[in-house]
Amino acid sequence: MRFGVLGTGHWARTTQAVALAAHPDATLTGVWGRSPAKTAEFAESFGTTAFDDVDALLSAVDAVAIALPPQIQADLAVRAARAGKHLLLDKPLALTVESATEVVDAVTSSGVASVVFFTNRFIPAVDAFLRDNAALGGWYAAHATMYASIFQPGNPYAGSTWRKEHGGLWDLGPHALSVVLPLLGPVVDLSAADGPHDTVHLLLRHDSGAASTLSLTLDAAPDATSFGFSYFGEHGALTLPAWGDDTPVTAFGHAVTALIGAAGGTPHPCDVRYGASITGILSAADQARRTQMIVPV
Repeated sequence: MRFGVLGTGHWARTTQAVALAAHPDATLTGVWGRSPAKTAEFAESFGTTAFDDVDALLSAVDAVAIALPPQIQADLAVRAARAGKHLLLDKPLALTVESATEVVDAVTSSGVASVVFFTNRFIPAVDAFLRDNAALGGWYAAHATMYASIFQPGNPYAGSTWRKEHGGLWDLGPHALSVVLPLLGPVVDLSAADGPHDTVHLLLRHDSGAASTLSLTLDAAPDATSFGFSYFGEHGALTLPAWGDDTPVTAFGHAVTALIGAAGGTPHPCDVRYGASITGILSAADQARRTQMIVPV
């Protein structure tokens, strides 16, 4: 499958392009970015073609991998889907329900395949854990803590404008939800409270009767970073397993394989419809933060 990368930032360079270049069933055909100079340098470093026009890149590929801010990703995903190109998208899919719905509609009408890269879902140990324990059932509670500290000198995401504006809710929330929903089920309603260091705390009620809590920030004190996922159920208490030898690059390689499989008729659960459902939850959480009310999803 011929892939084009849309975006030339850190994630595109260190994860997407590296994984695509190494994948046995994918070809990194070209790259497009908003800066022609960065696009040319990116293309030279990976031995591929720099495109200064999105439509020209789309005409040369079968699929696109997008590594751009979500509000830009959504528009380009619609454009690519309407051109008949398969989509390997980052999370969150979009920043509004309306934009996410436009992507879903474009994918549905064009019949292209889609995968949204919720990183944990493409780690084999995590995927097996979620599938096995979802089949076991009986989970009635979960808690996720994701305290990152990205705005420090030297961090590759320190200058991310959209992350500064939308915070951990939108950047880390998709990660947390992607490993909570498989065991506890869809969210019915939620409430939210803000804390110091731009922390947001969510209380989610699931249609299974279960409840979960998420605590998220990108701006924790440097010595207060913490990441953990715990689950409680009729059969005991568990924590999400470690990645082992896997990395974001190997995970993205698994996502490439998943998209190729989806294009061949084997849909992946993390498609644009799932991505849109996550956007719906995050939008409800934003509303709950503003109104201090319980908001239905």
